[in-house]
Amino acid sequence: MMARILALMTDAFGGRGGIAQYNRDLATALANGGHAMTILPRHARDPISKLPHGVTQHKARPGRVCYASSALTLAARIGPRIVFCGHLFLAPLAALITRLTGARLIVQLHGIEAWEAPGRMRRRAVEKARLVLSVSRHTRERALSWAASAPERVAVAPNTVREIFIPGDRGLARARFGLNHQGVLLSVGRLDKRERYKGHDRVIEALAALRDREPGLLYIIAGEGDDRPRLETLAATCGARRQVRFLGAVGDEALPDLYRAADLFVLPSTGEGFGIVFLEAMACGTPALGLAVAGACDALADGAMGFMARPGDDMATAIMDALANPRPDPAELASEVARRFGHAAFARRINTLIGGAAV
Repeated sequence: MMARILALMTDAFGGRGGIAQYNRDLATALANGGHAMTILPRHARDPISKLPHGVTQHKARPGRVCYASSALTLAARIGPRIVFCGHLFLAPLAALITRLTGARLIVQLHGIEAWEAPGRMRRRAVEKARLVLSVSRHTRERALSWAASAPERVAVAPNTVREIFIPGDRGLARARFGLNHQGVLLSVGRLDKRERYKGHDRVIEALAALRDREPGLLYIIAGEGDDRPRLETLAATCGARRQVRFLGAVGDEALPDLYRAADLFVLPSTGEGFGIVFLEAMACGTPALGLAVAGACDALADGAMGFMARPGDDMATAIMDALANPRPDPAELASEVARRFGHAAFARRINTLIGGAAV
């Protein structure tokens, strides 16, 4: 059943980060499936060049009161059949709109925001939802631990990966970043003090143990944030200043080549809702190493596509073990990523779930 959908989202088109990308992918999949999507974002920092046919996005409303007022006005105007709530924090407002309009409520859960029991209003909103989408099995399990929702109404809809991430000429990619014959480790992600669980420091500390065995090993960190000074100091303290290169933010034009240039993508994070960067690396043909924790298990297909270490494992040993394995055929690895997590698989999953909730 085709439906008019009002989407309350933190950000989507014109937004940055993994949640914004998920929202763009979801809106595109639903629009291509014939649904009419109206998005009201809280934030949209970047200019928007073009929206998919069937998607309308209104001006961002960062203020809480202004956002709520705009959402209520939009709901009254378009008469949605579905209210899609793109973040747990917006769930009480979304639930109110469904009570006023008779629309079906769908709530999206991403990661750590849903791993502990929220306040009563957010919890009750989730429990009233016709459908709850989780990006990973771990997030789904955590939500079911605090929400009195029927398990069949809480479904997993994992992230997808953009089509710019494909294998390419590795030699040209390495030349672009001035890399010679040394082994290259890579991490991509925000360097945020609130997200130290991503584990950049564990990789830096492992370099000291690897110095004698792999003296030419280089660790490239792509991303920006307020935790960078601490990591730079740590690299100096560990005697790894020359082994760690901070690139800052890397744009979409250069990011696929950066993935291709690496020997191993590594992110020993304990807090990934899913971990889309694992998919991006592997879609470019580069093997990935993560921890057997939370959403990374889904992104790495429980070790079927990537390497997994336990949280207490020695990181230097885990890195060496991964590097010692033969490099996978880039085309075969990319094909497996596309089969499991490509846009076609994502669109089928999203349209099946949300189409069913509209009935």
